This record gives sequence, C-alpha cells and structure tokens, in this order.
Amino acid sequence: MDNNSQLIAQCEEKAKQWLSPAFDEETRKQVQEMLDNEDKTALVDAFYQNLEFGTGGLRGIMGAGTNRMNKYIVGMATQGFANYLLKAYPEKKDLAVVVGHDCRNNGRMFAETVADIFSANGIKAYLFESLRPTPEISFAIRQLGCQAGVNVTASHNPREYNGYKAYWGDGAQVLAPHDKGIIDEVNKVTIDDVKFTGNKELIEIIGGEMDWDYVSAVKEAMVDQDVILRQKDLNIVYSPMHGTGRVIVPLCLRSWGFQNIHVVPEQMVIDGDFPTVVSPNPENAEAMTLGMKLGTKLNADLVIASDPDADRLAIVCRDNKGEWIIINGNQTAMMLSYYIIENKKKLGKLNPSDFMVKTIVTTEVIAKIAERNGVEIRDCYTGFKWIANEIAISEGKQKYIGGGEESFGYLPYDKVRDKDAPASICLICEIAAWAKDNGRTLYDLLMDIYVDYGFSREFTVNVVKPGKTGADEIKQMLADFRSNPPKDLAGSQITVWKDFQTLEITTAEGTKKLDMPTTSNVLQWFCSDGTKVSVRPSGTEPKIKFYIEVKDDSMKTAADYDRCVEAANAKIEAIKKSLNL
Repeated sequence: MDNNSQLIAQCEEKAKQWLSPAFDEETRKQVQEMLDNEDKTALVDAFYQNLEFGTGGLRGIMGAGTNRMNKYIVGMATQGFANYLLKAYPEKKDLAVVVGHDCRNNGRMFAETVADIFSANGIKAYLFESLRPTPEISFAIRQLGCQAGVNVTASHNPREYNGYKAYWGDGAQVLAPHDKGIIDEVNKVTIDDVKFTGNKELIEIIGGEMDWDYVSAVKEAMVDQDVILRQKDLNIVYSPMHGTGRVIVPLCLRSWGFQNIHVVPEQMVIDGDFPTVVSPNPENAEAMTLGMKLGTKLNADLVIASDPDADRLAIVCRDNKGEWIIINGNQTAMMLSYYIIENKKKLGKLNPSDFMVKTIVTTEVIAKIAERNGVEIRDCYTGFKWIANEIAISEGKQKYIGGGEESFGYLPYDKVRDKDAPASICLICEIAAWAKDNGRTLYDLLMDIYVDYGFSREFTVNVVKPGKTGADEIKQMLADFRSNPPKDLAGSQITVWKDFQTLEITTAEGTKKLDMPTTSNVLQWFCSDGTKVSVRPSGTEPKIKFYIEVKDDSMKTAADYDRCVEAANAKIEAIKKSLNL
C-alpha cells in the first residue's frame, strides 16, 4: 500500500467513528457523503489531522471532521479547558467564565455550546446576548472577576473560517504555564467525555449593562477633551466590516463628543459571508473601497474601519494632494504613541513611571519617540498577550499608557488586555481633531513625525512553503542563518545579531544574554545605518516572515517624503535580493 492509499485508509477509519450516534444527523450525512465520494480529497483534508488547539486556541475551516471547526471539536476543546480550570482552582466553589462571539457563521451556536459545557461542569458562564467586540470580552472578564473566558472568532480570516480564543482571569489570552496546561487537558478528551447538556441555572445572559461599563472605560483612553469639543464636527466615516463594531464604535465616538459620524450602510449589515469584500481584513486596500467612496461623497476628514471582531483598525486619510491614502500598521502605532506622549506631556499628565510597549518586529521609531521624551519603552514578542504580560508585570507599580504592533493592533489604556479597536479609533479621531485644530491633517502629522524622528519604511516579505517539505525548508533556512549569519544587508554593515531561541545578543564587544520571559524562534539583525531585519516562522501557517525596516535621516521637510520612499523601496529590494527572497 503506497503512502497515499495508507493516508486515505486512515482517514476513512477516523471518519467512520463520526457515523456513531454521538454525532448529529447533519454531521453523519456530511461524513457519509465524503466517504461515498470517489474523490477522497475532501475526506483527507477533513480527517488527516486533528485541528490543533494551540497557544491561542483553535482556528480552522468550518465543517464536519477532526480537522475542522464544528461543535464537536469546540466541545472537546471546552471540556479540556473546563477540566484545567477545575484543576487550577481546586478550592474555589464559584468559578466563572465569560463567553462571547463575533459575526461569523455558526458563531452563536458555538458560543452557546461553550456556555453549555462550562455550566455542565459546574462553572458559571456569562454569555453575551449577541455578537460583541473582542476587547469587550477581555474587559468583561476583568469587570466580572471571572477566572477565564472564551471568544468565538477567527478575527480577519476568510469567511470559511471560525475560531476559539482562550483567555485567563487577567483578560489576556493565555500564557505559560496555563497555555500548555490547557492543551494537555484538551488532548486527553474524547467525544464521550464532553458534557454537552448545559445547566441553565449557571448561564447568565449579559449585554447592555456591560456595554455601558465598557464604553465608559474606553473614555479613559482620551487625552484632551477640549480639543474634541472644539472639533466636534470632524467628518468621520466608519465601517465595521459586517462585524462587532457596528454599535459600540459609533457609541464610543459619540460619548467622546464627536457629532458628525457617518457609517458605510452596506457594511453595517451583520453577515458572516462578508459580501462586500474579498477578505474582511482592513490591511487590504480593497476592503476599504466602499468607505473611501462614501468619504469622497461626504468630503470626510478620515475613513476608519475595524475588522469583524473589532480588535484591529484601519485608517484612511487624505495626503497633501487630497488623495486617499491608507496609513499602515506601523504608522498607526507610531502616530498613536507620538500623540499620547506629546500631549500628555503638554497637559502635565505624563509621569516618570509611565511606560509603553511594542513588539520586536514593530518600527523602532516608536522607541526613539519614547526615549527622547524620557518614557520607558519595552520590547516584547509578537502577539498581544505579550503586551498584556508587560502590563501585568508592572500592575500597581507603573502605569501603562499605550502599546501596539505592526499588524494594525493597538491598546491605548490598561482597562483591557487585548487589541482594542473602539478605543484606538476614538483616539485616532482625537488626533485628527487635534491636527485640524492646528490647521493640519493626520497626513501632515505623519510627515512631522518623520521630520522630527527620521524617516522609516517597513516591509514584510512572506515566504510561503507548504507541506512537510516546506516545513523542512523553513527549518533549514533558520539553521543556515544561525550557522552562517549574514555580515551585511545590501551594503549595510550588521552590528547587532539577536537570537531569541538562544536568548543571545552578539555585538563587536561579544555575546550577552537577552532578557525575555521565554525563548522564541526569531532572529534579528541591526545595521549601523538603522536597517533592521527580523526573521520569524509563522506559528499558524506554512510560511516564514521577513520584517524589513530601513531608515533615512535626510527627510528635512514633507517635500522630501516621496524621494525617501523611492530610495527606501530600492533599498528593500536590494535587501530582499541579498537574502535570496
């Protein structure tokens, strides 16, 4: 029997187990159809592996099978999570969790399944009445004093996907040792262990009152109320991308004092099929098309959007020619950080114990802004749970005032422990109001930052290597970079090498230890001219990412911007060539 026939036989064996009465009729029907089909591609894809419960939870295509998101896979994950909670708190009698979901197909059914299983295990479940933003789930866990939480979301993935994010009692996604502990428990569970029949007495529906508390908390991210009141007619266009920001974001903006808010009507419709976009990812210019169209019609000052679970944001503003341009994730985090520091300082609200956090792959301009203004800046690994970890470490000792990452996520206050689009959107609108108050635009402010702190351009290269051979190639690439590290990048001399797997930093003076909470398979190279390259294999996809950042200190006025962009693009291409990308 060849490998392929063997694989098909294994998948058929697994699939037949899904024909038992433990599974509902619809599931059994789907599985039988896959078994009967002469083409075994769908069968193999659905059963060749178990959908992995990773450090962030689950994410996969919806459908029947072990490698799919369905109520049985969600059920086993939740039973494992419940088992871990009961072990982690053996003395506690009144364990409680928050359960939420976004706009995706089957989201409500999955969330109700999760609440049923927790309650069947004697754990109280606060279940949101309908879809809610990810940051509100994080906020509710803290607000209600719960021990954990689950959010059913696949963030900005394509429409076929759904997912499951696991949170701990601090409102952040789970970290060690809980992440590994939960995974171990989940891996022990079989379908017969799952307690699907809920205890309705232990399920409490929450909604409006938590919205009120969350909207009130978001106001704590405000820096300058007066500037908003002077520019309350700032012309704002907003899109929730068919998702969870549709009620909360306009509500938050009004509570801050903005009165001229327009929404993209086609994208205010809750729809897990995301009919108006190819992909509901605000990073893609295509997803912002309808917003820009409405912005042009209404002569808006800016167009903003949140992704379907409202943790990430996108901003479109006008350049010096009046054309719409998308502000990228690094620029977004840079502008938010700059404004928080600059204006807290002006208003006498900046304290010596305040600190900011950025991920290691995010622009170094943020570090420069913080350092020049005497604000502590911390670097952490990619993923917002690491930013949340820094907040937790300093809770009660130092105040967190902002932090973000290059992938369009930012958190401008400490009431939440995940990316927060509603709070970040409100603050971006405050920044636009402040700029307008000074006869300027967001674009002008971006130019000012580059002139003051040096121009920087960032570019991410995704090298996709599918399958087992691809995974081996990625391993080999990293092994080669470690055994034979580059000395220069397109003519720029490397002066610092960081390896987060061995936690070592190497310079001309020798090698020292890096201070990080754990190891990570990431390499970084820093050059004498400010160039930075970070190499990181993806934890969820068959690819390796190269984050390239190049600097140019010759930008003296906004008129130099296009020239600097052109030179930076040429430099990035040369670096890609030198790394054989």
